[in-house]
Amino acid sequence: MATSRETSILTVAAVRTGPSKTTEILFNERQAIFTPAPGVGADKLPRPLLRTALDKGAPVRVTLDTRRGLIHAAAAPPPGAVAESMRAPALDKPAKSVPIEVDKIDPNIFNVADLHLKWPAFRLCVDIVPSYAKAKEIFDFCAALTCSLPGPFAYPPCIPFQYVRDGCYARAHQMRRIITTRYHYCCEKVFSFANGGDSRLAVKATKWGGCCVTWWYHVAPLIRVRTRLRGFPIVTAMVIDPGMFDKPELLSTWLAAQENKTCASDAHVTTYSIQPGTAYTPTNYAGTTFSTDPNYTLTVGTLQAYSGLTTCP
Repeated sequence: MATSRETSILTVAAVRTGPSKTTEILFNERQAIFTPAPGVGADKLPRPLLRTALDKGAPVRVTLDTRRGLIHAAAAPPPGAVAESMRAPALDKPAKSVPIEVDKIDPNIFNVADLHLKWPAFRLCVDIVPSYAKAKEIFDFCAALTCSLPGPFAYPPCIPFQYVRDGCYARAHQMRRIITTRYHYCCEKVFSFANGGDSRLAVKATKWGGCCVTWWYHVAPLIRVRTRLRGFPIVTAMVIDPGMFDKPELLSTWLAAQENKTCASDAHVTTYSIQPGTAYTPTNYAGTTFSTDPNYTLTVGTLQAYSGLTTCP
């Protein structure tokens, strides 16, 4: 049976103070927010080590419970060890992460990719999804790969959509591979961040039991789809995220879903960006630099590690 306990070598994105003055430790290679496990003292979780790793961009060896969002231990890694984000070239010329107030978005304007969303990544590819029907076909194909189904799977390995507490980066990258190699359309990545104060992204996992899940960042494939608005042809930004939705969703809807105040009163998307599809995980708290996974090695490893986990108790 799969376990949510893991020991990995990661890089520290931030050490911050959360609600009720709890210490929150964020890692670039994990979207979940971690707090010290009950009873874990300074001998197992030396704060100077974490601070030094943050300041110097050095890796640390940590033991985590991804389902409970707990960190059980941190130590210096073995000599020569590197973190996941250091194993491949960094993303070249990433776009800037920009502040956003989700509740002020006008969806009639915001989601029009060819008018409002002038992201550099859009200049890299012009093979746009020709219709919403094709976008839905892509979504349904990806969703059918969920590890919650018995298989066999048309495009292995299965994708753990049923476990949304972590691993969005791997799910997004595998879907990007499907969209670009099976369907031959453009695929960018949209990243959302809660990187201001003690804010967090919060969603209700309605598809997987209805519990609340919080993250410090989230990422999913973004496709541009030819649609019509009041009879006029437009190119619309849509997100493929079967862990959260049952169909392709507008970018504004995807962002708004991460500010579920019933799950966390401080739920707030502070910044977002649209990057080339080669982006994998952020490599800093600001969300301005990114790792890549060109051979999908990290992607497959994460998909397999999370394949047997579930979101809600």
